[in-house]
Amino acid sequence: MPLTSEKKSEIIKKFGESEKDTGNTRVQIALLSERIAQISGHLKKAPKDHHSRRGLLMLVGQRRRLLNYLMRKDLEGYRKLIKELGIRR
Repeated sequence: MPLTSEKKSEIIKKFGESEKDTGNTRVQIALLSERIAQISGHLKKAPKDHHSRRGLLMLVGQRRRLLNYLMRKDLEGYRKLIKELGIRR
């Protein structure tokens, strides 16, 4: 279920400023969004998996906090990122 290293490096290249830019808020939000999508797909197949559901809710909360931070610091970058990722707000 975890992200493969190829997928992770692809996301880092797309949203980061360099290949080693893993701490960037945009990169962190994009990685969380990918994990959220994977876990959501798993929960459609296994609706009684409450442990994964709790993990999903924790990831969604963490992404929400990072998005709020990005919105405070860089409003235009926030709008661009949610449009790219297809996150509804």
